[in-house]
Amino acid sequence: QVQLVESGGGLVQFGGSLRLSCAASGITFSVYAMGWYRQTPGKQRELVARIGASGRTNYTDSVKGRFTISRENGANTVYLQMNNLKSDDTAVYYCTAQFLGSTYWGQGTQVTVSS
Repeated sequence: QVQLVESGGGLVQFGGSLRLSCAASGITFSVYAMGWYRQTPGKQRELVARIGASGRTNYTDSVKGRFTISRENGANTVYLQMNNLKSDDTAVYYCTAQFLGSTYWGQGTQVTVSS
């Protein structure tokens, strides 16, 4: 059974930082591309950051220079370091694992940035 469990969300002040973690089980973590998506009410879920099995990363433009995605294969965990948080970053953040035709999702963690 595949499980992706996010943690690290919460309430943070404008300009503050948070680090999200996603612990995976039930998959061969090292071969999966891992990603973070976010969603706010009434909007489509959007890709925030992605890290491939090779370690190659990509980010949506609005978070470049502020967010960093990383992975620790020995711990089956992917991280999202979020700095200089803005009000527009408020959302539910979801972890994903993708390999070939399979995509798995975590349950989401709320991030709220207060102004």
